[in-house]
Amino acid sequence: MDKVLTFKQGRVPLLISMPHAGIKLTPAVQAGLIPEAQSLPDTDWHIPKLYEFAAELGASTLAAEYSRFVIDLNRPEDDAPMYVGATTGLFPATLFDGVPLFREGQAPSRQERATYLERIWQPYHQTLQQELKRLKDQFGYALLFDAHSIRSHIPHLFEGRLPDFNLGTFNGASCAPQLAGDFEAICAEHPAYRHVLNGRFKGGHITRHYGSPADNIHAVQLELAQSTYMEEFEPFNYREDLAAPTQGVLKQLLTRMIEWGQERYVRL
Repeated sequence: MDKVLTFKQGRVPLLISMPHAGIKLTPAVQAGLIPEAQSLPDTDWHIPKLYEFAAELGASTLAAEYSRFVIDLNRPEDDAPMYVGATTGLFPATLFDGVPLFREGQAPSRQERATYLERIWQPYHQTLQQELKRLKDQFGYALLFDAHSIRSHIPHLFEGRLPDFNLGTFNGASCAPQLAGDFEAICAEHPAYRHVLNGRFKGGHITRHYGSPADNIHAVQLELAQSTYMEEFEPFNYREDLAAPTQGVLKQLLTRMIEWGQERYVRL
């Protein structure tokens, strides 16, 4: 299997994870997808481009290369359910709209999926673990921002229109409450966008598993409505006119995250 992730090491104790940005498919997955899934509609489109400014902030970045239709990197390897109600698993079987993802009898085999777990899921999480350890060893703490996006209206998953900024801290378990409060305050400064903390999206496996304030690792997930930066339907074009102001808010959030860490963990 070829390149499965893109990792860039930064200079500050912040790692931005992008587990659903990938668009590569394995031959077995590509051959089995229904026609409606061939355009990869459930992708977190353009997330690496949206967060390009991370380099100037000095943050490390980790992005998936393979599609979540192959394997979902934000689910636990035992495939334990993440949410009550409609959701997708480690090996998605449906689109977000609830339609079967694969043609009947054409899903990848158990052996193929075991290979995806070994060669795609595990390297991503090993890299994530190693970078968090490096940051904590160097700075005494680590900050993790799990970057996602989703179509703003998906009746199968949630009622009505999704808020623009959906912050998740696993109901306060994955980061210090002060940091979550600072994020909410920043979002409130931008009334053109709606926001919520621990609403429909409370944080997936990455946020829940790695966020541990007691161990000085603070994790926040952002599920961003795609209407804030792109066209939500095929061909899923990036919209610079929408993205630029949204990037301004994202940069403010991540800058505050870095500053908050420096203030909380002052080296004497």
